[in-house]
Amino acid sequence: MSLNLDVPSPLQYFASLVQSDEHFPLLEAAISLAQDEYPDLDVQQVLGDVDQLLARLKRRLPADASPLQRLRALNQFFFRDLNFGGNINDYYDPDNSYLNAVLRTRRGIPISLAVLWLELAGGMGLNARGVAFPGHFMVKVNLPKGQVVIDPFSGHSLSREELAERLEPFRQRSGLLDEFEVPIGLYLQSVPARDVIGRMLRNLKEIHKTQQDWVRMVAVQDRLIVLLPEAWSEYRDRGMALAEQGEAGRAVPDLEIYLEHAEDALDLDVVSDRLVRLRRQKS
Repeated sequence: MSLNLDVPSPLQYFASLVQSDEHFPLLEAAISLAQDEYPDLDVQQVLGDVDQLLARLKRRLPADASPLQRLRALNQFFFRDLNFGGNINDYYDPDNSYLNAVLRTRRGIPISLAVLWLELAGGMGLNARGVAFPGHFMVKVNLPKGQVVIDPFSGHSLSREELAERLEPFRQRSGLLDEFEVPIGLYLQSVPARDVIGRMLRNLKEIHKTQQDWVRMVAVQDRLIVLLPEAWSEYRDRGMALAEQGEAGRAVPDLEIYLEHAEDALDLDVVSDRLVRLRRQKS
């Protein structure tokens, strides 16, 4: 009698992780993104490495340490002792989004550093959340005497004045000035784990698209569609990437799905024309 020992593909494994919002393992899902680039990656080993960091951190504090003491110890450990920080020299290296690589090099982009920091913060009993601040992912911690907002790229805590200053270019571009000005608190709302993973994948997508690396971009799009099955523009983008690879047969259904659902999109004519040409190639 033979046992069925079929190992799930990286995409199937990812799908199993992200099926429920209620039990969404942010760290494990984030680590699993690297499996497309590192097929032999042991996700459980990386989870164990983070657990070991947390154990080292916990040994530094008494059990009755205050939330502020815990936060200070965490920042000292993460940003100073371990020297985690932003990869200023090569910001657009895909490895900055792969947590196994970030743990090895101690360098990343704001969102990948934030995911690691948030895991340690949660393990320390801190009420910490990710913040989808425009253009730059942040983390925040609610303490008994107020809220602290931290830039995971540098480890600096930011005042309201500094946050307002960082928002200014976004407000200028968006026309959110004067009577349209939005309170800064609206930019500091917690972001769900599913949206964190979506933002990580879209960062990778932009890198691969810029480099015209269509094979890697399609792999990212596969994950985005599993994660966000009603994000119709992701079907369009996968279809376009498949078309660039010369895979008209696989591209056509994606573009058809996009046109079926994206009724008011500004690019309907462009996508329709591309679809007509792809159908001719296919037939």
